[in-house]
Formats: sequence, C-alpha cells, structure tokens
Amino acid sequence: MMDQIVHKNLKVNGINMHVAEIGQGPESVLFLHGFPELWYSWRHQMLHLSARGYRAIAPDLRGYGDTDAPPSVSSYTMFHIVGDLVALLDALGLERVFLVGHDWGAIVAWSFCLFRPDRIKALVNTSVVFQPRHPSVKPIEGCRALIGDAFYMCRFQEPGKAEEAFASAGVTAVMRRFLSTRESKPPCLPEDMSLFLKAPPEALPSWLTEEDVSYYASKFQRSGFTGGLNYYRAMDLNWELTAPWTGSQIKVPVKFIIGNMDLTYHFPGVKEYIENGGFKKHVPLLEELVVLEGVAHFLTQEKPEEVSHHIYDFIKKF
Repeated sequence: MMDQIVHKNLKVNGINMHVAEIGQGPESVLFLHGFPELWYSWRHQMLHLSARGYRAIAPDLRGYGDTDAPPSVSSYTMFHIVGDLVALLDALGLERVFLVGHDWGAIVAWSFCLFRPDRIKALVNTSVVFQPRHPSVKPIEGCRALIGDAFYMCRFQEPGKAEEAFASAGVTAVMRRFLSTRESKPPCLPEDMSLFLKAPPEALPSWLTEEDVSYYASKFQRSGFTGGLNYYRAMDLNWELTAPWTGSQIKVPVKFIIGNMDLTYHFPGVKEYIENGGFKKHVPLLEELVVLEGVAHFLTQEKPEEVSHHIYDFIKKF
C-alpha cells in the first residue's frame, strides 16, 4: 500500500514543500510530524484513514526532509510554519480539514487552532499538551529553572553545537537513538551530546525496522538537522511574538492522546495539569482524553492501529 502514496512538491508561502498524500474522500486529514521525524511517521495512519474514505495529507514541515530549510532561526516562528500550512490548504483547494499532530507537530497544531480555527474542523493531538503562554517567563528560561542547563531543549539552543554532535555520532546512530528511546524522564544530555548519541540501543523496538531507520537517516543525511533544531531555537522568539494571544483558549473540538511512558507526560507539572483540570480550562472543547498504558513517545508508530482507531473514532463524528 505504501506505493499508493503520492508525493508532490508545492510552492507555499515562499518555500517548496514536499507533501505525501493518499485517498480521494470528501473529508481531508492533515498530519503534522515532530522531531526528528518526517511525513513518514504517519504512514500507518494515512493508510488506515484513506481506506475509510478520507484524504490523508502529510507534509514534511519547513526545515525537514524534502521541504526547504531556510537557514535563519527567525524563519521558524509559528507564524511561518502555520502560514506554510494555510498556504498548503489553499494550494490543495481545501477550506477546512481535520488536524492531527505529534510532538512539535502538536505544538504547531495548537498554534494553528489559535491563529486560524476557521480552517480546522477538529483536532486530534498527541504527546504535547497545550501550554498557555506565560505572561512573564520565556520558555527556555522556564526550562532552565525547572530542569537545568542539561535539559535537551537548553542544550539545543547554541547554533551549530548539536549539529556537530549529531555529525560526530553519525546520522543513522542519531535516528536509532532518538526513535528507540523509552526513557520517560525529561531528557538531560551531557555537554558533549555525542556521548549520548553514540550509545544507540543494540536492538530496535519491534515496531521500528532497519528499513524505517534507513529512510529517516537518508533524508536527514541530505537535509541536516538545523531546520528541526531551529524550532527549539525559535521558542523564545515565538514567546515574544505571541503576546497578543496571552490567555487565549483553543476553541475547536479536541481529542488528546498520550502514552503513560511518554517523556512529555513526565515533564514537571504536566501530569497534574492534565489531571487537575488545567488542561480542560485552556482547551474547553476537549472531548476525549486517552492515556495509553505502557506506551512511550513515538506512539503513532509504536501503536499504529490503536492510534489510527482513536483518530478515526473521533473525526467520524463530525
């Protein structure tokens, strides 16, 4: 079935974007991947939903895979990235879509729903909860205070440093290390990040094949990691630019899915935020909340059928 996925390159918002799609249905689902991932992370869900009458669309986001990767950090604000996606919908002739996100794609999805809720029918988001903008604390400053300088988001801030570590470890080892992780604690990296990256697991998890790793590695070998890392480096810039949205709520219907072993579930305060009503306060149309037992961060690939069913069961209601 993978050979039935169609690949195209479209000019959107001043960049060339690679888009994978399958299905001819009247309703469309837009999938947004995370770091260090690609459209490919949604392969299972695309096949599942297209077989049920949906048009499934998964781009390589700005900075990733076969999509252009502008070099400047300032080209990776949420306005750029959501702007790419609005332009993509326009190029495809789509007024409104169902939206599905994971990891950084989830953060982009939350922003999309803040900026342009008129384009979204409903959202199924995974792994990363909506975090309202703090009125006075920048994100990286907050991360340092909560977790320390070794927290991976802090380690990624210095331009070129993570790229050097990734190059030293080798792209294939980097992909094996990230995609195989089942560590549920917030990731803290040594100053020499290559020490972490050069210690990939001996065996891949059952849901990840050598062919999968090779596909990811081949794309990152060509594109490099700077595009993806620039999302982290633009976090404080995004905080500055999104001041007008302080206190805004997500006003589209939402289903949220997370694994109980997901590292994001164990960030300081997240579990309490979900369980004690904070999440629902900021996402008032949160209709379903699913915590998958024994599942780690890359849930769309670790539990593809289960996640696909969760997405379908939600969006078919609309």
